[in-house]
Amino acid sequence: MSDARRPEVRVQRRVLFSETDVAGIVHFSNYFRYFEDAEHALWREAGLSVHPDNPPVGWPRVAASCTFHRALKFEQEFEVVVRISEIARRTISYAGEITSRGEKVATGSWKIASIVKLPDGTMRSVEVPADVADSLKPFVYRASDVGPRTSESA
Repeated sequence: MSDARRPEVRVQRRVLFSETDVAGIVHFSNYFRYFEDAEHALWREAGLSVHPDNPPVGWPRVAASCTFHRALKFEQEFEVVVRISEIARRTISYAGEITSRGEKVATGSWKIASIVKLPDGTMRSVEVPADVADSLKPFVYRASDVGPRTSESA
């Protein structure tokens, strides 16, 4: 985590040419990739991987949304911030924000489900493994999280 008081991960990036359209503006689909890359960085920060060898569960996306506030352009630097908004029994929900030069570029939210793949190829939801939930708990953001409090008087 970039700040011990904040349950989030911050990833610095620069827009690549391959991520833009003919006008040099980032194609909308790339914002989801940026959020997903930061999500994976969060898992690594927690000592986990979303796809270890012989994974006991999978993590498909079951919902995703993004609101675009302004465009990103070729070679523009930006930051992606991701935090967990909820760990439920069978799902994990995220909130993310992309900023550049101090301005909000995009906000997003997405939800992943904990699943097992059955022998016939279908998937069935299962509970989020306890070890995964425990490792990710430090990254759960609550609106009441305001950082450390001190009772020192001047």
